[in-house]
Amino acid sequence: MLLNNKTAIVYGAGGSIGGAVARTFAREGARVHLAGRTRETLDAVAKDITSAGGHAETAVVDALDEAAVDAHAASVAAEAGGIDISLNLVTRGDVQGVPIVDMAVDDFVRPVVTGITTNLITARAAVRHMAERGSGVILTLNSGSAHGSPMMGGTGAADGAIDVLVRNLAMELGPRGVRAVGLWVAGIPETLTPESLAATDSSLQLDEEGLRGILDNLAALRMTRRNPTLPEICATAAFLASDHAGGITGTLVNVTGGMFPG
Repeated sequence: MLLNNKTAIVYGAGGSIGGAVARTFAREGARVHLAGRTRETLDAVAKDITSAGGHAETAVVDALDEAAVDAHAASVAAEAGGIDISLNLVTRGDVQGVPIVDMAVDDFVRPVVTGITTNLITARAAVRHMAERGSGVILTLNSGSAHGSPMMGGTGAADGAIDVLVRNLAMELGPRGVRAVGLWVAGIPETLTPESLAATDSSLQLDEEGLRGILDNLAALRMTRRNPTLPEICATAAFLASDHAGGITGTLVNVTGGMFPG
């Protein structure tokens, strides 16, 4: 197993991507600590993991609360003897589908501030324990919209800030044995529903046929002409978190099926 005896914290583990990655990490042998703001969704993921023979623990943690994140990371490290993997999948409150010049300033700025703040807080909390042992991996995930994506509001700016954070963390932490790697993903079919799309872009009021049209359009934008699946995303994250990817740091891995070169 790729992550045998590794200890991982997944922030935002109650979400569709976070829960799927957490389950994959557990199947690959990791002891997974699920952190998020909603007890019920965290417990549902933990139940899936333990029912399959894996190890999962849950904690209600607001990733914007620096003291709470630090305390949780310290408790995980004390119990497990360290932290090997930290993955941030916290939602940022992105608003899309509105031209930037017509957006409220708060709607544009929110994902930038929330995204960079939670990624910094969670990474720093883990690094304090990783650096002591001279090993560890900080993982992030975003849509890669810093390449330029119209009508995406503050998403591109938020993604760009997180990309820079990954690169700079890798440069600073590499000598201490800690890697920092990001994943670019966009339009994962299993996570897209009419409801989830409308929550980000209120102009999208879709039925199932409309959703299928969006997925077909996304596939046509990719070099592979198909949408990468959630299991593929999870498998890539598990590989990057493993010792097999020990030579990979300071970069963003393009798992968009070639929606843009990178």
